Amino acid sequence: MIYNSLKEVLYLDKIGFFRDLAVIFVAAKVCGIGAQKLKAPQVVGEIIAGLLIGPSIFGWVDQSDFLSMMAEIGVILLMFGAGIETNMRDLLKTGPKALAVACVGVFVPLVGGTLLYGAFYGFGSVGSDKFFSAVFIGTIMTATSVGITVQTLKELGRLKGHIGTLITSAAIIDDVIGIVVLTFVIGFKNPESKPVDVVIHTGLFILFSFVMGFACYYVFKLIDKRYPHQRRVPIFGLALCMFMAYAAEKYFGIADITGAYVAGLILCSLHDSNYIARKIDVSSYMMFGPVFFASIGLKTQFDGFTAELLGFSVCFVLVALLTKVIGCGLTAKIMRYNMRDSLKVGVGMMTRGEVALIVSQKGLSVGMMDPKYFASVILLIITSSIATPIILKLLYRGEPSEEEAASGSAEAVPSAQQPT
Repeated sequence: MIYNSLKEVLYLDKIGFFRDLAVIFVAAKVCGIGAQKLKAPQVVGEIIAGLLIGPSIFGWVDQSDFLSMMAEIGVILLMFGAGIETNMRDLLKTGPKALAVACVGVFVPLVGGTLLYGAFYGFGSVGSDKFFSAVFIGTIMTATSVGITVQTLKELGRLKGHIGTLITSAAIIDDVIGIVVLTFVIGFKNPESKPVDVVIHTGLFILFSFVMGFACYYVFKLIDKRYPHQRRVPIFGLALCMFMAYAAEKYFGIADITGAYVAGLILCSLHDSNYIARKIDVSSYMMFGPVFFASIGLKTQFDGFTAELLGFSVCFVLVALLTKVIGCGLTAKIMRYNMRDSLKVGVGMMTRGEVALIVSQKGLSVGMMDPKYFASVILLIITSSIATPIILKLLYRGEPSEEEAASGSAEAVPSAQQPT
């Protein structure tokens, strides 16, 4: 009797993820359609769906290791697709600009977050625990979540454009710099950590990507020429994506999404790159993408919020968003972009997501962040994830899509830095 009951419970736990996926898919699609009806990007609805079905409201679905892995695959496929759809010519043109945007976009939030914590709780003496806590709050604000911005730009038909490429490139560089900053901050607190190793590993990953990129490109070019428009090409491409994501994090300490994006860049110049992107997009759109965006809402819990913590959290969100917009947008303006395009760059860089969570969890594990501030990070992720797509859509309102501009069906709005 007891054995049969235990067996039944284990069986239900084993198949419970089917129910969770069904709820996520239905909720994400219904909320996504609702968002579109309200003239908002579908990704906003999918994030709200996760919030509604998660522990904070209805409690229908709980975050689990399985859903976390599904969400990780979702963001990896999203970044792989973004890499494939990147215009290499635009990427090379925007490279130095993207680096400048990323550097300032890390520095300004780092300073802003440090000053915010000091204003609420004081800095303490240099080298004290309170001082490192202040710097760590700034460190959380440095990283940009490129996944949500990429999906929004794709929905708006702007991913391949000059501004879209600049934002995507800057966000990728931003994440790498953010991880380096995190390691340096922990290194000052923990003598066993070696920040120099992070710089070396980053350089080695860049070298590895160049070597791997050239080799794989010519192999795929031969396969593509011999077997055009056959499913083996996107399947091999998917394998490359997963390997690069694994190698980046396992051997170089770089975020797996960076490896996935590099894999996409390797294949973006193939004749069948659009065919690969379409095949990959089916899996991303149907299954893994909704889980990734819904998981942001699932992680949200607001238990134990005090008035003081609420005040800090609101200021934390405002400072995090404004410092990205000011830092990245002002840099774009200095590089002679017009005001509207500069705002697009700033707003596109203000989303926070998985990297902010990684940084926060690392801070918790080494004692540099109080657990109560994790709620502030979740609030930032939710707010930025919802606000960014809406504001970007408003900024792009009235401009022709890339397809319309390319076909000449509409007159494109000139930009100071668009390629001629």
